Amino acid sequence: MPELPDITIYVESLRSRVIDKRLEGIDIRSPFVLRTFEPPIPEFIGRKVAAVNRIGKQIVLELEPDYALIIHLMIAGRLHWKSGRTGPRGKLALAAFHFPDGTLLFTEAGTKKRASLHAVRGANTREQFDRGGLEVLDSSFEDFRASLTAENHTLKRSLTDPRLFSGIGNAYSDEILHRARLSPLRQTKTLNEKDMRNLHRSTKETMEEWIDRIRSQAGSGFPDRVTAFRPEMAVHGKFGKACPRCGTAVQRISYAENECNYCPRCQTGGKILADRSLSRLLKEDWPRTIEELEVTEGFKKSKDLSLQKSD
Repeated sequence: MPELPDITIYVESLRSRVIDKRLEGIDIRSPFVLRTFEPPIPEFIGRKVAAVNRIGKQIVLELEPDYALIIHLMIAGRLHWKSGRTGPRGKLALAAFHFPDGTLLFTEAGTKKRASLHAVRGANTREQFDRGGLEVLDSSFEDFRASLTAENHTLKRSLTDPRLFSGIGNAYSDEILHRARLSPLRQTKTLNEKDMRNLHRSTKETMEEWIDRIRSQAGSGFPDRVTAFRPEMAVHGKFGKACPRCGTAVQRISYAENECNYCPRCQTGGKILADRSLSRLLKEDWPRTIEELEVTEGFKKSKDLSLQKSD
């Protein structure tokens, strides 16, 4: 799912293209994407874009005088900018927003249809889309600590809770915790002030660095490499790869449709965190330390080598 750094660059790119431009048309291709019926879409046509903003992981096109189109990309939604007037084509197309200088295409890969478009009127209607999470880039340590300790959860859950922190998801929470050298399963109530200051600094640095990196990659063009898995990431999506800090193999915990990635040497003191499904299945055979993991991996490699020789 596109998170704060990706959404920030989407917003910047859209501002340079659609501010003060009139919305000339909207083509809705998917019947699932539009989640509102009042006001009707025709009321938005011909209105000038006054601003482009972000609410959490959502992109808001503000149209004069008090209309707004709120786009939530969810996991597989993406935006594309095309010169001239282009209609929504192909099975991935959800909608197209036409402007004098080009078309904003809204697409979604997959079949689950989670991405959404809300067409609303009235400034107060925006409030229902704001989950209330802290904007970390502008946050003081005191505000960060207040959000972090509002509820007692694991650090991974707290960082990705939109009621506590705005715009942080599965990918960047992995990167933040790796930078901070903190276990994703550590409870927030166990952190001392030094830990919290370290986490606050790591959160801001991680987000700022990735915003700068993605902005540099996009240049003057529209961002077209929005993905949750980037080769420059330290641990997210790097299961089995070497940690860039210590060289230990990155581990993961799988849950629902997500996974948490971490370095057992840098973040958990050498402990291999239990994976709910695999550790329950393997029981006594589940490696609990780096040493046990290396023995297990060494046994697997020698077994595979023996099988290859026998073939």
